[in-house]
Parts: sequence; C-alpha cells; structure tokens
Amino acid sequence: MARGDETLTMAQALVRYLVAQRIDIDGEEWPLFAAVFAIFGHGNVTCLGEALYEQRDSLPTWRGQNEQSMALAGVAYAKARLRRQICVATSSAGPGATNMVTAAALAHANRLPLLILSGDTFTSRLPDPVLQQVEHFHNPAISVNDAFRAVTRYWDRITAPEQLLQSLPQMVETLLDPADCGPAFLGLPQDTQARAYDYPAVFFEPQVHRIRRPRPDSDDLTGAARMIAAAHRPLIIAGGGLHYSGASADLAAFAERHGVPVVETLAGRALLPHDHPMNAGPIGPTGSQSANALARETDLVLALGTRLQDFVTASWSAFQNPEMRLVSVNTARFDAAKHRAQAVIGDAKVALAEIDSRLGDWTAPANWAAKAQKLYGQWNTALDERTAEESSGATNSLPSYAQVIGAVNRTSGPEDRVLTAAGGMPAELNTNWKAKGIASVDIEFGFSCMGYEVAGGWGAAMAKADAGEPGNTYVLVGDGSYLIMNSDIYSSVLTGHKMIVIICDNQGFAVINKLQNNSGNESFNNLLEDCRIDSFVNVDFAGHARAMGAAAEAVSSISELDAALERAKAAAGTYVITVKVDRYVWTEGDAWWEVGIPEVSKREGVRAAARKWDEGRRHQRRGV
Repeated sequence: MARGDETLTMAQALVRYLVAQRIDIDGEEWPLFAAVFAIFGHGNVTCLGEALYEQRDSLPTWRGQNEQSMALAGVAYAKARLRRQICVATSSAGPGATNMVTAAALAHANRLPLLILSGDTFTSRLPDPVLQQVEHFHNPAISVNDAFRAVTRYWDRITAPEQLLQSLPQMVETLLDPADCGPAFLGLPQDTQARAYDYPAVFFEPQVHRIRRPRPDSDDLTGAARMIAAAHRPLIIAGGGLHYSGASADLAAFAERHGVPVVETLAGRALLPHDHPMNAGPIGPTGSQSANALARETDLVLALGTRLQDFVTASWSAFQNPEMRLVSVNTARFDAAKHRAQAVIGDAKVALAEIDSRLGDWTAPANWAAKAQKLYGQWNTALDERTAEESSGATNSLPSYAQVIGAVNRTSGPEDRVLTAAGGMPAELNTNWKAKGIASVDIEFGFSCMGYEVAGGWGAAMAKADAGEPGNTYVLVGDGSYLIMNSDIYSSVLTGHKMIVIICDNQGFAVINKLQNNSGNESFNNLLEDCRIDSFVNVDFAGHARAMGAAAEAVSSISELDAALERAKAAAGTYVITVKVDRYVWTEGDAWWEVGIPEVSKREGVRAAARKWDEGRRHQRRGV
C-alpha cells in the first residue's frame, strides 16, 4: 500500500465518498447526500449494510416498507430541496431492484436526482445461478439491473473496486448537472462489494459542490430579445426549471417591468403567489380558462424552464394564432430547441437578466396585460364558487374534489407544502389551488405515477424537518392511489415525520371513468360498481391508517373537514382524514388533449367522440 492510501472494501469506499460530498446552498455548507432509504437483503446487507452502519451518524439510513415507495420518497425529498440535496435508495438484487424501476422512471421524467444502489449477481459467476437471478441464455452479463438503463441518466455496474475512482465523480456530476439532471444507478455485484482496494486518501477528502449556472450564447439572447420586443401579445410560460434556478423573484420582476402575463405549468406551480398582478393562472387541459384564452391569442411565447409537455401545450393545440413565435429558455438543448424555437440554452436566472437588459424600457401593450387581469379575475370568481363550502357543483350531498381542495387551501399557510400525483387529483389541485408560498406545490404529473402521493409526502416531510423549515406537508390522494401504495404512513409514524393525508374516496378510478365516458365508451372496470366483483366492500380507510399508527378520522361534509383539518394541524404526528367525494363532479377544462379514439367502432358514441377529437386536431402545431 502506498503512503496516503486507505484499504477499504468497495462498499466502504462508496459510502465514504458519498459522505465526503458537500454542497453550497446559499452560502451554507450541507451534505450533498442527505439520507439513504434502504431495504436490506442478501445482495446489499453484508457489505453495503456494514458500510452504512459505520457511517450512520454522518449519513442517516431510513428503512422503507417498499422499494418503490422509498425511492419515491427520495425523489420527493430532492424536489422539496429544489434538487440541491440528493437521497440514495438501495435494495438487494432481483425483485427489490425491479421494484425501483418505476421510481427511477418518475425521477427521469421529472428531471430529478436520485441515486439507486442495487445488489447484483457475482462477477465471478461461480455460484450461478444465485437466489433471485434471472438468467439470459444468450448473454450471461445481463441481470435485471439492466432494466435501469432506460430510466436513468447515468448507469454503471462496478465490477472492480478501483472503478469507483472514475465512476463516482461522473455520477455526481450527472446528478448536479442542471441540463442533464436525473437518476443515477450503480449495480453492485455481491463479490465486488466485498473486495478491498488501496484507495488514495485524497479521494475521501470533503468536496464542496455548487450547481452551475450556464451562461447563454450572446447571439441567442439578442435574437430572443428582438423577437420579444416585436410582439404585441407576449406570454410567459413558467416551468419547473425556474424553481431549480431560484428564479421566482426574477420572473416576477421581469413580468412586472415589461408587462408580460405569466402562466404556470404543473411543475411550475407556485412560482408566483396566486394574487400576483401578472399571474394569469395555470395553463393547459388541467389549467385555467384565463391562461388558455391568452395562449390562443398570443403571438410570442417565452417558455422558461419547461419541457412543454402535452398537459402544458394541450397536445400543441393551445396556440391558435398562426403567427405565434416561440422563444425557449432552458439549460437542456433538447428542450430549448423544440418546435423551431429561438433557443436560449442556459440558466433561467441568468437568461432573464440578460434578456431584460437587452429589452431596456420596452413593455408590452397595456391592453394585453389588462385583458389578462380581467380574464384572471373572471376565472377566480368561478374558482371561489367551486371551492366554497356550499358549492352548487356537488351532487348526492357529497363534496366535490374542488371543495376538498378549497378546505385544505383555507387551512394551509404559505410555509406549508401540498403534494399529489396521478388520477384526477393533479387537475383539481392545479386549477383550484391558490398558492400562498413560493415552491409550495408538488404536482407529480411528469410521470403521473399512482402511489407517489403518500411516499412523496414522507420524503417531503423529511426534507422540511432536515432543513429546519416550518409548516405541514399535506398529501391529497384518491382511494385508488392509496390502495396501490400506502405503507409509508407507517414509515412516517416510525420516523416522526408528520404529514396530513386527505383521502378522497370515490370508490374507483373515477377520472379514467370520465375519460372513458367522454370518448364514447361505457363505464367499464374503473369504478368499483362497474368491475367484475363478487361483493362490494367499503374500505375503512381511517381504520386502516390507525392500524399503521396514525391518528385518523372519517368526515362526511366540508364543515366537518374544516374542523378535522384544524385537529390535524394541532396533532403531534401523522394524521389521516378520509372523505367520500362525488365521482361525477370535476372541474372541467377548456383545452383539447389528444388521446387515441378508435377510428372504427360499432358504437355511435365512440364515432361521435372521434369526430370531436378530430376537430381538435385542426389547431395542432405539427412540430413547427
């Protein structure tokens, strides 16, 4: 061993390196890797588990209940920390690993960092086939961990301990790259984890990272400013990238100074407070009538930090002015160049400042901003009616989703965080929530993953606690998603990370039933009453939550929900409230969204729906 070397197993060296990585957050030094979520098995307990134990005071390890949910918790943690701190999820080989593929895909779709460490088969192959090994007759080098190649930004299998010296720095750079951020995966063969190597001691010296701010090209900035200055009806579409750039205040100042209305994507929600004078509402099929009306007329879209997903662009039918031009600011070239945009490739905070300086005193016509404010006011009037305790929208004496969201909104404060995913809840939260605090909303609709809600709530609550931030974490979840994945209620009780979970019970997958009906089909296999079942059983969700250690109650009205939310706020630990909601009352959007409708059908309803969907395609931009 050379002087200055340290003899460590590969697993020990890996953990030591993770602990040594630090990050500068607003001038304060924090651990880059904040926590490990682990379920141990034969593939990761003897070596990686031993290494994590030795570093348990520097890198806390939390035991999850399900590999997918603990990885989802890690993703939610990173999002709550604005991608500035990262979590690790580790499992054994086999099913533990494949359980995390969905979480990796969610992180990839949402451009969020997560490090996945999975046990792998033996590099020697002497004990093959080992427990949980899937054998590929044509290629013995393949294991189930190869499934992660499609859903990660960085993938490696460490087959020799010295490979860490090259792989780990590249892995960290990927996790911190604002343009290429996403999940990273390391496969850890069981025999390689145990092997020792003389690592240079300098490899484990603390390293303080910072997230870079790439500067855009000057000519691109000048071209973008020229296009904006020529516009008569400019519109800013503000995406989640602005959160990660820390550019919320810059966005507000830019919009105010130049008189440009702002509409938000789902990932960009809560970039502006609800009552900001330039806020024109969320855009898209799940958005506001005000934002969509402006999108139909705009002649210049300034897209900031958004990948322009179909729930933002209404499947690219939102922009119906044939003269509309697109300026797209993004750290990722792939996103910035979409639909023949004037691409500005770089950090949003820097780009806004550079564009602002080139625009000088230019402002958009005052009547355009006035129109945006008028439309937004009209939409807010309708929003207030929908979310009121006594709304005319609900039927059968059951509250609507909008009313439930209104109750949570009234109860919450600017320091609280609200979280949901998949199903009908993202649309309802997106269109009915009045943001009080910046970056206070997490709507997981990039991958639309049922099961993210409770797991994500645990991760978000943990992030709040670790950062010393006040406020509660509210989780909005439907009965369908709750039944898919709920065990992290137990996790939050065990670890003391309080969340307030509101279960909206519509007895099925009601939003997909709505889509089914809107496409001319009969209700089938979505609502429980339309499924092939022997006998119907009402799930006692409150009783189930209590069995996992949470405080829980069922309510039947909005007034009861208001009171229950106050009790939940006062409670010391996780609190679950369940309420039955009207399965047929939804907040209707006014933007088209493309789904596949059968071109041939025996049903007139399906044929009529196909004709209606074809009409929507008339306004669809075909890539330009």
